[in-house]
Amino acid sequence: MTIAKLALQALLGRRRFFLLLAFPVLLIGLVALVTALTDGDAAFEILPGLGYPLVLPLVAILAASSVLGPEVDDGSITYLLSKPVSRYGVAISKWLVALAATLVAGALPILVAALITGDSTRAVALFVGAVIAGTTYSALFLAISAVTRHAVIASLMFVLIWESLLGNLFSGIAWLSIGQWGLRVGHEISDQLPDPANLPYAIIASLVVTVVGVWFAGDRLRSFSLRGED
Repeated sequence: MTIAKLALQALLGRRRFFLLLAFPVLLIGLVALVTALTDGDAAFEILPGLGYPLVLPLVAILAASSVLGPEVDDGSITYLLSKPVSRYGVAISKWLVALAATLVAGALPILVAALITGDSTRAVALFVGAVIAGTTYSALFLAISAVTRHAVIASLMFVLIWESLLGNLFSGIAWLSIGQWGLRVGHEISDQLPDPANLPYAIIASLVVTVVGVWFAGDRLRSFSLRGED
């Protein structure tokens, strides 16, 4: 709990927290504007096309990098790791904070924006998918934050090139796209969502990336404690 509180303070106490809130606010505003000017169906298309591959992962990047990245950058992580606590416990605690921030500032706004379009069923479907994708994104970006001091840049390249650009150009990328896995789960609730991959595969892949991401972050912290100059 202490580690989680420190991570939450680090998240709320930085300027990027306001940027964290800016993305969902802009998404809701855009959907509301398009709904007012056209109709709910046109506005709804914004969410799987913009909310999943861009807004949701950007929120996850900011959240994950805020709870771990600064401590790695300034070396203060060594003070935390000098305490007799499990490195995996540290990683899990920080991931839970990043996950909570991702769901509140990423998945929940997608639900609100979808409700504005006027269909509660597909709104719930999008929300469930966003929870799945947000959970996986937060674990992956936490692992990246534990590996490099340039975690934000590396994560942005992954999101912009792989999830957004290539994911929209090539249908085969859906099998390796976290956002598409979430949409596939949501498709089970509403068939208005895309059906890009096999359902069991999407669930198992999301679970594997989440577990491996958190485990890898903990393993990296364990190695970090033995080699402080890293």
